[in-house]
Amino acid sequence: MVAISKRAQETQFSPIRKLKPLADEAIKQGKRIYNLNIGQPDVPTPRAFREGLKDVPDVIAYSPSQGLDEAVDAFRRYYRDLGIDLKREELVITTAGSEALLFAFLAVADPGDEILVPEPFYTNYNSYATMASIQLVPLETAPETGFHLPGREAIEQKITERTKAILICNPNNPTGTVYTPEELHTLKEIVLERDLFLISDEVYREFVYDGLAHTSALQLEGLEERAIVCDSISKRFSACGARLGAIASRNPDVMAAALKFAQARLSPPTPEQYGLIRLMRSGEHQREIRRIVEEFARRRDALFEELQQIEGAFCVKPQGAFYAVVRLPIDDAERFCAWLLSEFALEGETVMLAPAQDFYTTPGKGRNEVRIAYVLESGKLRRAMRIVKAALEAYPGRTD
Repeated sequence: MVAISKRAQETQFSPIRKLKPLADEAIKQGKRIYNLNIGQPDVPTPRAFREGLKDVPDVIAYSPSQGLDEAVDAFRRYYRDLGIDLKREELVITTAGSEALLFAFLAVADPGDEILVPEPFYTNYNSYATMASIQLVPLETAPETGFHLPGREAIEQKITERTKAILICNPNNPTGTVYTPEELHTLKEIVLERDLFLISDEVYREFVYDGLAHTSALQLEGLEERAIVCDSISKRFSACGARLGAIASRNPDVMAAALKFAQARLSPPTPEQYGLIRLMRSGEHQREIRRIVEEFARRRDALFEELQQIEGAFCVKPQGAFYAVVRLPIDDAERFCAWLLSEFALEGETVMLAPAQDFYTTPGKGRNEVRIAYVLESGKLRRAMRIVKAALEAYPGRTD
């Protein structure tokens, strides 16, 4: 058989979705599943966005590679509301945040180069890195500190001549960490002194709780040439299927490269841009964001309250996003998550979780941790956690 490329062989299947066959079989057996494995909100997409989809012309044509002017301006208005002024040429609309991240990797790194990233990290970063033929180098963090960044010395020890950038997700998927102004200042000093880029995945920007504030990489003074932000409307507007995002930077070379990549793929999704335009023109976007974030704050609190009732579970209360990495008294998270679907049910119901070791690259890390996406309303979330509690009492691989 003719061999496919090494890149194709090494790109991973999504570990977040790999338990789906077990879930499908569980459903066939009549089980009800609470899906907490993937970041798919269940709150309604704003009405104005959905109505905007009807504005599409009779011919759904290519949009400009950068995006429709009105859609680019809609993104610019959104950023202007945050106190961030961007010129049109400083933003390219992408096919969701995923393409923005891939464009960022391709723009700053050559094959064999390295990008530092706090671990655990969004598992699809691995796929983007493999497609770009670059290496992700993990920065170790710990559950006991809420997965905040290690000290400056620990970060600088990982920098080599092949290092081109530091990548952060703020607020963080999968940990819910919100980086402090002091942490961001440290990163700023490092990238300036070591001639690096700072790539900031800010998809969960608004999902910040307990009175904390988010600082964008685009707001860090002195990083105008080095900050690259990757963004998406998927979470803040509960529009994951719309696949609309953006890459933004004040570095003209980075944005010229992003536009080249955008031209190569021709066009971002056209109908969804009309949805964004209508939503931003309606002036309802800020109210809709508040509605969604307030709901997730309630869910975060419900999840944490239930976790406190599970003996042996450990989790620092998440500060942002809508995920938590939870340490459980189990031998192997992947085995436990599979067992939940294939062998356990409480009154005909079970739960689908994501094994956390898939969010690490360091061997052995996260083996007894799961990522929980608190994307269901609070009542369902509480029920799901009580199922997990009962499952842990019956699980044959429990450790204490």
